[in-house]
Amino acid sequence: MTTTGASGIPSAAGSGNGSADDHCAAHAATGEHGYSKDKDAHLKRLRRIEGQVRGLQRMVEEDVYCIDVLTQVSASTKALQSFALRLLEEHLRHCVAHAAKEGGAEMDDKVEEATAAIARLLRT
Repeated sequence: MTTTGASGIPSAAGSGNGSADDHCAAHAATGEHGYSKDKDAHLKRLRRIEGQVRGLQRMVEEDVYCIDVLTQVSASTKALQSFALRLLEEHLRHCVAHAAKEGGAEMDDKVEEATAAIARLLRT
């Protein structure tokens, strides 16, 4: 199961830096994560978000009006939320669906993991 440490960086539960196979039997079976087929699109999207955040830095450096900065913060936040929801959907379709087919403790772990991820997203 994946956990998030104090640094906010995901790590394998019970280990410092487990492999992807430790996290997901679907990855072990297919060699892919749920997002693998759209990896290039995801990276493009993340670069766009990174550009938005860098734009925020420039706005602050240039003493742009607070409301204009907040508007851009909102846009960046929405972009990250949209990315997170897409990633979650792919996780459900790939990792959780595979675990559901396998059944047992793997399924329970994946449902618990997805539920925790959804709860974290709702808190943001």
